Amino acid sequence: MSNHDVLIVGSGAAGLTAALVLAEHCRVMVLAKGGLDEGSTAWAQGGIAAVLDKGDTFEDHIRDTMVAGAGLNRRETVEFVVEHAPEAIQRLIDLGVPFNNEKGALHLTREGGHSHRRIVHVNDATGWAVQEALLKAANAHPNITLKPNMVAIDLVTDRHRAHPKGQRRAWGVYALNKDAGRVECLSAKATILATGGAGRTYLFSTAPRGATGDGIAMAWRAGCRVSNMEFMQFHPTCLYNLEVKNFLITEAVRGEGGILKHPVTGHRYMPDYDERAELAPRDIVARANDDQIKRFGLDYVHLDISHKEPEFVRHHFPTIYERLLGLGIDMTKEPIPVVPAQHYTCGGVLTDLNGRADLTGLYAIGECSESGLHGANRLASNSLLECFVFGDSAAHHIIEHWDEFDTPPALNPWDASRVTDSDEEVVIKQNWTEIRRFMWNYVGIVRTNKRLERAQHRIKTLKAEIAEYYAHFRVTADLIELRNLHQVAELIVKSARHRHESRGLHYNLDYPQTEPAARETILVP
Repeated sequence: MSNHDVLIVGSGAAGLTAALVLAEHCRVMVLAKGGLDEGSTAWAQGGIAAVLDKGDTFEDHIRDTMVAGAGLNRRETVEFVVEHAPEAIQRLIDLGVPFNNEKGALHLTREGGHSHRRIVHVNDATGWAVQEALLKAANAHPNITLKPNMVAIDLVTDRHRAHPKGQRRAWGVYALNKDAGRVECLSAKATILATGGAGRTYLFSTAPRGATGDGIAMAWRAGCRVSNMEFMQFHPTCLYNLEVKNFLITEAVRGEGGILKHPVTGHRYMPDYDERAELAPRDIVARANDDQIKRFGLDYVHLDISHKEPEFVRHHFPTIYERLLGLGIDMTKEPIPVVPAQHYTCGGVLTDLNGRADLTGLYAIGECSESGLHGANRLASNSLLECFVFGDSAAHHIIEHWDEFDTPPALNPWDASRVTDSDEEVVIKQNWTEIRRFMWNYVGIVRTNKRLERAQHRIKTLKAEIAEYYAHFRVTADLIELRNLHQVAELIVKSARHRHESRGLHYNLDYPQTEPAARETILVP
């Protein structure tokens, strides 16, 4: 049994931010499911939203966030995050993140849903630059231990003690050490889930392969409430290419003048759907793209910025330009074929302003949490911001209450005495594919009661099959992920069936109206 002061599951922006703050006071272990830089943070092209422009105000950023969130945001959370944004940016500058500058000041870009230019960025690869700076600092800190290839299976709770006391408390995690091929019990006074979202529940997603909702599923199984899981954000513009999966074309392309067109007629269709046209929030643009594709039987729509000066395009979007050129698309001369794809999980483990979940000693931060920031739809570039603000606030809460955290008791080791090695890996692959396909078709951008019912029926059928497999065979990374994917799919469908209206990202043809009062969907285990 390994013992650290604080255990952090996830090595992205949220987890590493918390680790760096905590390491000044205690010993921290950070687990990554694969490589240390394989999470969603490194994939984030856009940037980080903060009020830094003269004409901009906190109130404007708060209002934009609330409008995008369709009134479901918790105002105190939005205020808290927006007001802490400038200092979060300053901390990143101090860490050496090379944000774009213009005439000696930070260059600010604008994205859909924002009323001002307020996105700081590093070209079109902000996440990568942030991940690199955080990892460099964490690697250099003597109080931080980084452990790649550790797949968390379940939270260690009071029932795993040698002598349970009936407390609602977390003591760490059981994790599969992929390098050693064994399950380890990792205990800690406090545990932080920073495991990212659940994008891989869907067939088309911009999320990395590891985004299988692990933290959400683990917290739910341990007895924590989850909230607003029906609000899955679909990015309007993912590259359509049969060779390359999940390559995102950032919102900023539309922010800097890119327009959406029907690929055959060349008709610019966004003004038909919303007066803000291409600068409408993501849910509106994604639904418009989905509608065009389904209505006209298209494979994709066109995103065109070729009317801008070639030098302007290359300067603003160097990563995207190079990548597309390698695929035979010159974005300075021709349109980019795009489709909508799952992009962000707005719901998650219900937390307060310190990232605290329902178990004592357990925190959830970043995309796996539901803090009240995003509501029914996330405003562009508020996601990395959430990671920095809540990574910081959770760490400070732990430090301030350090004397209240008990030393972990004797805990039971992982029991693998009654399992054998699997002889049928194909079962995992088949179930994984099936979940992602029916979630895309039945619980995608546009939903109906009938589709949700069908999805629920499939989930019920798979439940027994996966449970039996899990009970009889030794755990593998794929099996752990399948179990979590299935659990998260169940939570999404359950939440979607609870909501008898259309709001934000949840669009149900059987309930097209929006109720006057905004209600959160809170599921209790």
